[in-house]
Amino acid sequence: MIETLTYRVTKGGGAMGTLAQTVLPFKLEATEEELTANAGLVLFGEFVHGLGFSRWLGQEMPKPGSGRGYEAQAYVTPLDLMLTGGGRSLEDLRTLKNDRALATLLKQDTLPSTDATGDWLRRTGAGEGLVGLDRINRRVTATRIRQTGITAHTLDGDASQIVAEKEAAQFTYKGEQGYMPMLGHLAEAGVVIHDEFRAGNIAPATDNLGFIKACEARLPKGHRIANVRLDSAGYQADIFTYCEDTGKTFAIGARLDAPTQKAIAGIPDADWTHYADCAVAETVHSMNDTKKAFRLIVVKHKRQAELFDDHPRHHVIASNRVESAADTPIWYRQRGEVSENGIKELKIGFGMERMPCGQFSANAAFFRIGVIAHNLFVLFKQSALDPDWRRHKVATVRWRLFHLPGKMVRHAGAWVLKVATEMLDRFRSIRARSFVLAQALSP
Repeated sequence: MIETLTYRVTKGGGAMGTLAQTVLPFKLEATEEELTANAGLVLFGEFVHGLGFSRWLGQEMPKPGSGRGYEAQAYVTPLDLMLTGGGRSLEDLRTLKNDRALATLLKQDTLPSTDATGDWLRRTGAGEGLVGLDRINRRVTATRIRQTGITAHTLDGDASQIVAEKEAAQFTYKGEQGYMPMLGHLAEAGVVIHDEFRAGNIAPATDNLGFIKACEARLPKGHRIANVRLDSAGYQADIFTYCEDTGKTFAIGARLDAPTQKAIAGIPDADWTHYADCAVAETVHSMNDTKKAFRLIVVKHKRQAELFDDHPRHHVIASNRVESAADTPIWYRQRGEVSENGIKELKIGFGMERMPCGQFSANAAFFRIGVIAHNLFVLFKQSALDPDWRRHKVATVRWRLFHLPGKMVRHAGAWVLKVATEMLDRFRSIRARSFVLAQALSP
């Protein structure tokens, strides 16, 4: 059924009637009222403001080169809001600029152009600004880490490919042009403690030990890395030795090289414990440069993908953990939820699967801002949302909270954000929790 109706445009005061063919019988009218489609994002922006994020930026980031330049806050805060709200490119900053109600409520008076933002990213990535962003991330993660109440942390390290057909991007070991950043997740806190943006032609195994040390150096005083989980890129003698010397337990995917395969072949049949879907055994192994032998835990699966190949498939883990051979693989597989799914959240949820600029330095700065946005969201979930919301990914929170309509009105000299009745108590609860944290962190 096609309806014929009249819609009226009231902007400018005049009423005009125009016949239109429509599918459903409703009318369209313009309004001068201050509306926002991001009422819930106001709550996130208020939370970030309460942390003292603008103050941190003023303290840690380089000052503009001239009196007419914008402070770092004018660039970083809108980028974090844009990425948290679902934007995926610098052009999406225009959506924030057009949301006058959001900008007014968050007191975001200045929003540089996309071209100016790109120029700032290039300057920041090539100078001291990248170090300043690192210090900002340390402040955010320290706040979340202290909430956990633990001081001994589990580090999940991993490299991840970002495909980018940029002129300066290098080809990765997967044969695609892009970048290969390293990420260190803290399992218990759920944050990225450190990121190292790398060229695509840098192998994931490059300087893993240095990266582990850099992650630990970014923990608050009195905290340490107690456990390390890495994939086979971390199967390196210097990492095993370092973990032994510093009292860390580790579970690291082993390479199926000739010595490893020889060790597996030497396991007696009687040493295998059989389960419904696999068999597990272990042996002792060492490498030329290790000071101490380590456990080599072998999980043997029957091949299913190849119909006529009944040779078993082995998954091998090097570890120094004191527990049963069956328990170590279970603990090791938890890195899939922490690191691998955490990287998916960062890349898909926060738009880090693509880079906006042609220059490596600019993309390094953009990526670090994406990491900060991710960590701010984790802190927001754990601090301001109800417990049953804390398991949600950012896409769910956007759908259920951030992208709700709101109307801004002036009443008794103050701005009022009007939202749906069924959401009012939730909004008030989130604001109250944000205030409590802001008070606790105030200098």
